[in-house]
Order: sequence, then structure tokens, then C-alpha cells
Amino acid sequence: MKELIPTINEIVKYGLQPNLTVTDKEKLLERHLVKIYDLYFDIEYKFDETEFPDYDNSKLPNLRQNIKSNFKDFGFYKTILDINDIDNLHDNAIGDAIDDLSDIIADLLEIKWRIENNSLADGLWFFELIFYSHTQQHIIDLLNFMKQKNG
Repeated sequence: MKELIPTINEIVKYGLQPNLTVTDKEKLLERHLVKIYDLYFDIEYKFDETEFPDYDNSKLPNLRQNIKSNFKDFGFYKTILDINDIDNLHDNAIGDAIDDLSDIIADLLEIKWRIENNSLADGLWFFELIFYSHTQQHIIDLLNFMKQKNG
């Protein structure tokens, strides 16, 4: 898990800092999103029974605004509500690449905070919990959006 915090840092910078000048920004983002996805499969921890303070996300900068400044062509996309319902061609929904990345970054910032302020076990526990229930779908949706957008 030595790669977890550096990989998180490479992703969250797009929500913490506006107007970054990074060569091949989307390619690097894609690489690090796939790395986070891969690291999920290596999570091992012993549950930490300690009562830790809660994470306070109220002090975060405007992630959405910063992401928009860093990825000007990210936006809305069409998605299917139930991919397994082959016969239903009408139930579509709208996704938002900026929202996807914003949610990913918010989740990763909490993972990082828990590791740095509570314990490694608490951070990895939260990584496992939030990834499967929330972050994973946003990563899949964002990667699909990027693939469709870029061909």
C-alpha cells in the first residue's frame, strides 16, 4: 500500500488546485484512476476498534469548480439505468463527469485523512467500504466517459 497516498495525491490535485498545467492530463488521470482501482484488490488490514474523530469535509475547496477549470470538456453524458435490461431501449439517464471526479476526489481525500490522522487500518477499512459502495461506480463511469469522448 505504499503507492496509495502518492496515487491519491495525483488524482486529488485536480480538485484542490485550479488551472493546473499538466501535459497529458487526461491520460495521467486515467492511469491513476486505474491504479486506485487496482489497489482496492490489495487491501489488507486488521480492524481498528479505536473511536476516531469524524472527517470534516466542510473545509474542502470547491472541488467542482477546480475540476471544471482543469478539464474544460468534462460534462454531461448519457447513461443506461439498467445495463442488463436488454429489451428496454428507453430508460436512460444523465451522468456528469465533473460530478464523478468530484465524488472520487472527496472519497480519496477522506481515505487519505483517515490514514494520516486516525490509523492505516482505519483508512484501509474506509477505502474498502467506500470503494465498493460508491467510488468504484464513479471510476467506471468516468473512465467510460473519457473513452467515449476520446474515441
